[in-house]
Amino acid sequence: MNAVIDELSWRGLIAHSTDLDALGAHLDEGPISAYVGFDPTAPSIHMGNLVQLMVHRALQRAGHRPILLVGGSTGLIGDPKQTAERVMNDVDVVHEWVMRIRAQVGRLIDLDGPQAARLVNNYDWTSGLSTLEFLRDVGKHFSVNRMLDREVVKARLETGISYTEFSYVLLQSLDYRELYRSYGCTLQTGGSDQWGNITAGVELLRRSDGARVHALATPLLTKADGTKFGKTEAGTVWLDPEMTSPYAFHQYFLNAEDAMVMAYLKVFSERSREEIEAIEAQQAEKPFLRVAQRALADDITDLVHGVAERRSAEAAAAALFGRSALPELDAHTLAAVGKELGAGRLEVGESWPSVVDLLLAGGVVKSKGEARRAIGEGGGYLNNEKVTDPDAVLTSDDLLAGRWVVVRRGRKTVGAVEIVR
Repeated sequence: MNAVIDELSWRGLIAHSTDLDALGAHLDEGPISAYVGFDPTAPSIHMGNLVQLMVHRALQRAGHRPILLVGGSTGLIGDPKQTAERVMNDVDVVHEWVMRIRAQVGRLIDLDGPQAARLVNNYDWTSGLSTLEFLRDVGKHFSVNRMLDREVVKARLETGISYTEFSYVLLQSLDYRELYRSYGCTLQTGGSDQWGNITAGVELLRRSDGARVHALATPLLTKADGTKFGKTEAGTVWLDPEMTSPYAFHQYFLNAEDAMVMAYLKVFSERSREEIEAIEAQQAEKPFLRVAQRALADDITDLVHGVAERRSAEAAAAALFGRSALPELDAHTLAAVGKELGAGRLEVGESWPSVVDLLLAGGVVKSKGEARRAIGEGGGYLNNEKVTDPDAVLTSDDLLAGRWVVVRRGRKTVGAVEIVR
C-alpha cells in the first residue's frame, strides 16, 4: 500500500474513495497536486476544516502539492443544508472572510519549497463566466435525475430548495475541472458529507475531458454520543483566536472524553505511530493521568496557535486553580479566561465592592448568604488567597492587569469579575 494512504488509514482519515488501490498507485507514480475547498460562510474555519488540512499536511510531507481553495464564489451561494435554505451573506462580507480564511490556512500549510501549497479563489474563474457558457460547458454534463437523487436534495424536496442551492454542485464540480486544467490537479478531498459534490466533479472531468481523476473523503468526527465534534455549549470551536481563545481551545481538548481521545489524537497530532501507540498504552494503564488528553491539547494548540499561546493557556489554567501566581498572567490572557468563565461585571464608584459581592458577581455562589457561609467555612478565595473576613473589601491592589479579579469557592468552582471604574 502507498505510504501516505497507509498513514491516512491508520489515522482513521479515510471514509470513502473512488478507488483506493488506483489512488495509491497514482500517488506512487510521482508528486501529484491535490485540492480541498473551504467556503467562507463565517469569518474563520473550524475543527472540521482542520481535519482536511491535516490530510493535506500528510500529503505535503509525502512530497505532494496541496491546492487550498477558498470559495469566493461558492461562498456567495452556499452548499445546501439538510434543514433549510442558507442565508446569503453580503458580497463585501464574503470577500473579507475569504481574505481572513486564506491567511488562516496559509499558516497551517507550507507555502514555500518544492511542494509549496497554492492558495486559489474560485471567484477568479467564475466571476466572468456568462450564464450561457456555464449552461453549455458545465450544465450539459449533469443529469437532473442524478441531482435530484442526492441525499441533501431529497431531504429538502418537501420543504423546498432554491435553484441557487440546487445548482451548487455544478460550481464545485467546475472548480475541480479548472484546477485539473490549470495545475494538473488529480485528487480532491473533503468531508464525507461532501461526497456527492466531490464525485460529481470526478464525473464532470470524465465526461468533459475524458480524464480519470480521484476523490477521497474523511469521516465526520463525532463525540461518543454521536453528536458533532467541535461543538460546545457556547458554540463552534473556531481556529480564530478572537472567536475561540487559545485558553478555551486548549481546555476543550484537555476535556476530551476518554472513549474518543485516541481517535482525535490520531487525527490532530503528527506524532509517529509508535509514539501514539505508546500514549495509548499509558492511557489504558492509567487513564486518570489523562496523558492522551494532554498530548492532544498540546499538539493541536501548538499547531493552530503556537507554542507561546499554548504555554500561556497552561499558565492560566494553573493560576486559576492556585498552582501558580495569577498576577503573572497578562491582560490578553486574563480577558480570554474571563470570557471563558462568563465573567461578571461590576461598576465601581466611590466605594469598592465587598468580597461577598465579588463571589456573587463571579457566579460561584447563588446568594450573599451563601457567599458568607463559604468564607466562614474557609472556602472563599480572592485571587487564590483565602478570605477569612466576610466583610473584606476589594482594593486597587487586588486588581489583576488593572481590572480583573478571580474568585473561587472551594477547590474547583472558579469565576471572574471585570471591575469597571
